Amino acid sequence: MKKFILWTCAIVMVACTTTRKQSELTASGLKQSDFQTEVDGKRTDLFVLKNKNNMEVCITNFGGRIVSVMVPDKEGTMRDVVLGFDSIQDYIKYPSDFGATIGRYANRINQGRFTLDGVQYQLPQNNYGHCLHGGPKGFQYRVFDGVQKSDRELELTYLAKDGEEGFPGNLSCKVVMKLTDDNAIHIEYNAETDKPTIVNMTNHSYFNLDGNPIEDNFDYLLTVDADYYTPVDSTFMTNGELASVTGTPMDFRTPVTIGSRINRDFEQLKNGNGIDHNWVLNTKGDMTRPCATLESPATGIILDVFTDEPGIQVYCGNFLDGTVTGKKGIVYNFRAAVCLETDKYPDTPNKPEWPSAVLRPGEKYHTQCIYKFSVCK
Repeated sequence: MKKFILWTCAIVMVACTTTRKQSELTASGLKQSDFQTEVDGKRTDLFVLKNKNNMEVCITNFGGRIVSVMVPDKEGTMRDVVLGFDSIQDYIKYPSDFGATIGRYANRINQGRFTLDGVQYQLPQNNYGHCLHGGPKGFQYRVFDGVQKSDRELELTYLAKDGEEGFPGNLSCKVVMKLTDDNAIHIEYNAETDKPTIVNMTNHSYFNLDGNPIEDNFDYLLTVDADYYTPVDSTFMTNGELASVTGTPMDFRTPVTIGSRINRDFEQLKNGNGIDHNWVLNTKGDMTRPCATLESPATGIILDVFTDEPGIQVYCGNFLDGTVTGKKGIVYNFRAAVCLETDKYPDTPNKPEWPSAVLRPGEKYHTQCIYKFSVCK
């Protein structure tokens, strides 16, 4: 009898251990322990949001990154529709903007210089001589403090110190990510400063609506509610012009496949190595109107984007080159995803005629973006 009891206990222990190991995995196949480490003296972790429809969003406080998004396709099969890595170590090993909260200033600042109240500031020049996405150690490489408010809400906070990456002012930031029951990720950005500074935050998720990054984005239908865009030179820098999309491959006011436009013989597409441009939104801050829509005919998954920002940067993965292996050992090839980054126009601090990115003491920076998923019936 004693042997039988011991044998039974052993089976129960094995079963419990197996169950515990299985329960560590998220629906997207991530293991929380692979995200629990220490970076720059701060603890990192993986936070999981779920709604009543079994949609799952996994976020790490390393860079405020969306790591995975599980949504149903037209057949009801759950698919992970964003690119990313299986562990914090991979995010460190392969520098990228996958899923990241970008700041202080998303997009590019010309030659990394801007003048505010008569003082010129020099930022890092980490992209074709310009400052891109806050510099080589922007917010995407910082550890936020993460507090999960509920199974559907995560609050991330970070203090960017005066002089960090050359930016003035101690900037207290708060990013709130909420998962709603209509399958939307609602992101709110808030910030306050103790000195005049510039702020322009966004999310840099790489969306692959096939849930299969082996496939490219050519068949995706893209719609952008914009009559104008901001042209760029060969270094991806804007010149201050607002160019009409009419009669050009940049016209996405009605749904058009990306593949039918992206390789056209058009100077802007050559300068951008494809689509990597900012559009001037017609929505003008109206959060009830989608500013952009992306759809995969293969899976029927639709992504509508809403924002109160004046612009959206559409980037089609033109610099993915097959050298990076992401989640589940999948190689991320050329144009395997689409980024839809809601923000101010590029180089706004040097173009006073454009919507201002200046934040002063006593003011509150607040902006929001919604990524809402549905399926084509």
